[in-house]
Amino acid sequence: MDILDYYIIKTNSTEYTFKMPDNTNIQKRKADHISINLNHDVESSLKNGLEAFHFRHNALPDINFKDVDCTTEIFGRKLEIPLLISSMTGGTEQARQINRSLAGAAQRYHLAMGVGSQRVGIEQPELMDTFKVREIAPDILLFANLGAIQLNYTYSIEHCRAAVDTLEADVLILHLNALQEALMDDGNTDFKGLLGKIEQVCKQLPVPVVVKEVGWGISAEIAKRLVEVGVRGIDVAGAGGTSWSEVEKHRSPTEIGRQTAAAFKGWGLPTAQALQEVHTALPETMLIASGGIRDGVEGAKCLALGADLVGMARTFLQAVSESEGALDERIAIFERQLRVCMFAVGAENLAELTHDKLAV
Repeated sequence: MDILDYYIIKTNSTEYTFKMPDNTNIQKRKADHISINLNHDVESSLKNGLEAFHFRHNALPDINFKDVDCTTEIFGRKLEIPLLISSMTGGTEQARQINRSLAGAAQRYHLAMGVGSQRVGIEQPELMDTFKVREIAPDILLFANLGAIQLNYTYSIEHCRAAVDTLEADVLILHLNALQEALMDDGNTDFKGLLGKIEQVCKQLPVPVVVKEVGWGISAEIAKRLVEVGVRGIDVAGAGGTSWSEVEKHRSPTEIGRQTAAAFKGWGLPTAQALQEVHTALPETMLIASGGIRDGVEGAKCLALGADLVGMARTFLQAVSESEGALDERIAIFERQLRVCMFAVGAENLAELTHDKLAV
């Protein structure tokens, strides 16, 4: 073996040796993603579907507002409110600052947090530090993150272990982004046999595996197949928020690429539809609802529809780009809205925030 063809990633407990990748241009892509999300309208033309539901107002809630309890426990970590700062970024100096600010807020408010895809950190180890937040947030539920498709492009269980170990994460997210990959000129589009690779990761990784979409939704059929092979949680990540086809439209260097991507602005399963489908099919599976959730009332609707956690990303990215104070305020607003909503329907805790509190 030519030592120049390999590199090493060291964690507190393990040393990983990997073959050098062919493509190391991921860092620019990560910088593009931040810039485009902050400076362009990349919203899906679909709504998230939650507008079809409203809560049955309880004019005489037999509870004290001060007793409303939003706490929950997910994968052994207690959260003060069922909110996930969803996977966003990493791999650049700007991303490092964003992740550290987000993690600080997650620690202060006792939330969950996911980092962006760690592929850039795996393939350029000097950039893995841009994802590391454990020293800032020792108590949070922390999700590592890799693209599932990389398992069909040389990645192994060792890459997954490295992603988790370097972050000291509680959970690994494997994200699915088939449409996004198809819209990139250099996308990884061989999804054949990928489910079997996901199964091997679930069997061998010492932490739970969650699978998420990136904004086009996961159907009940796909969710069932994933859970059958050992996936412990599903983030339905439905349509209604950021459209990554729109992001790729802005990244494309050609008119063919831009017009192809533009046709998918209204693509996907709206968040409410995906959530209902998956919860009905898999009522015992841990579910995360993300995709265009904009406030605590919409978050409460997701919880009533069967979600265990509510994920938000772009809202927090925009807030943290202003200041940490703006980020704290955005989280505090969500929490207050959720508590008031629960009080107004007579739900003293999350177990009482059930589907019968909703009307269509």
